Amino acid sequence: MRPSLYIALCLLSAPSSEATLISRTASRIHHAATKRSARLAKDIRSAFSNVLIDQPIVGPDTGNRVYCVANPADAQNNTATIPADSGNPVIVSSIVSGSSLRRPTATSTSGGSPSPTPTSPWTLVETREGASFFDGWDFWSLADPTNGDVTFLDMQDAQSNGLIGVNSAGNVIMKVETTAKVSGNRKSIRIQSKNNYTGGLVIMDAVHMPAGCGTWPAFWSNGPNWPAGGEIDIIEGVNDYTNNQATLHTNPGCGLASSDSKTLSISGTLVSGTDCSVTSTSNQGCGVRSNSNSTYGAGFNSIGGGVYAMQWDTSGIAVFFFPRSSIPADIQAQAPQPSTWGLAMARWPAIDCDPFKFFYQHVAIFDTTLCGDWAGGVWSSSGLPGQAQSCAALTGYATCQDFVQNNGSAFQEAYWEVVSYKRYQSNST
Repeated sequence: MRPSLYIALCLLSAPSSEATLISRTASRIHHAATKRSARLAKDIRSAFSNVLIDQPIVGPDTGNRVYCVANPADAQNNTATIPADSGNPVIVSSIVSGSSLRRPTATSTSGGSPSPTPTSPWTLVETREGASFFDGWDFWSLADPTNGDVTFLDMQDAQSNGLIGVNSAGNVIMKVETTAKVSGNRKSIRIQSKNNYTGGLVIMDAVHMPAGCGTWPAFWSNGPNWPAGGEIDIIEGVNDYTNNQATLHTNPGCGLASSDSKTLSISGTLVSGTDCSVTSTSNQGCGVRSNSNSTYGAGFNSIGGGVYAMQWDTSGIAVFFFPRSSIPADIQAQAPQPSTWGLAMARWPAIDCDPFKFFYQHVAIFDTTLCGDWAGGVWSSSGLPGQAQSCAALTGYATCQDFVQNNGSAFQEAYWEVVSYKRYQSNST
């Protein structure tokens, strides 16, 4: 029986003096219970006052992507102000509708309530994708420093020649000229980011990359006064290679303490010496090759590409690769957690190479050169992953240059298809 009902029955059956006593007692009990409930509610509010459930930040479902926390005044202009490392603000326009990218959504528990997104130690500071992608890049129109048989075009010429654009999926395309025959160099694209950075987390999502004999594509970063500012090759290879190679090029003093993959905690294999200096390695630096044949070229393209991430912080420099089918949820939610990603493909610990002494003020670079020092230099070589036969044997051409000049159709697959380029800064700096 409920206490209130019991008290009421007692009041009805008791003498008047006892009823008065019972009534007063009931009042005191009610008052005490009320005060206890109030204290309990206060304790609950106090206990949960500092709990913050993070939710992914998404914009209205209008096709406009939210890049970062913006000034409210910018909302009317569909722009976001992003702090550049140089101290000058950069305005990034919102993406056009039609992108194949999905907005991050909160995960749900079995009970239907959204679970909190883990707090990331990294803050998104720059996003380049879709129609506004090229706003963040400068076009290189000088001679190729690696002696390739290409002519790099400026933005206007690249557009008029149909070598750059955005496809129906909202992805960025950067191509090589496919004219049947050329008397000199083939036209191609090299771009570098307008913003430079020292340290950070760079995440690049691509569906397709250039492949085939004669090609030498790369996604990399470079500092000033090479090699003083250092070079980080995130994606690089030549010809029909299928296994990516990540490499550092530096001034003397940067290296690796071991050549053993287990000691270095990497999934790749060191393919050069432990010295990263260009002066003592004839510009080769210290490279690590992936053991997966789906990380570069035709192998990469066959799985729909994936995501490359380069982490540069006080622990050192590391490169990760995630195939399209296994991109971590935290990357898709723009809340990266590198400590949960497992083994890096390549890693250069800070203990033997100070990442802020040998590397600084980098710009990110996409380029596709043809032949040149590497692709042309190994034209008649074979034996590396993907290159069971040499390109000379496969094509019937004695030199890379002759093949490039006379076979435009061979470069139909020599294009980048990029979903996005995103750069994060560490919250601890």
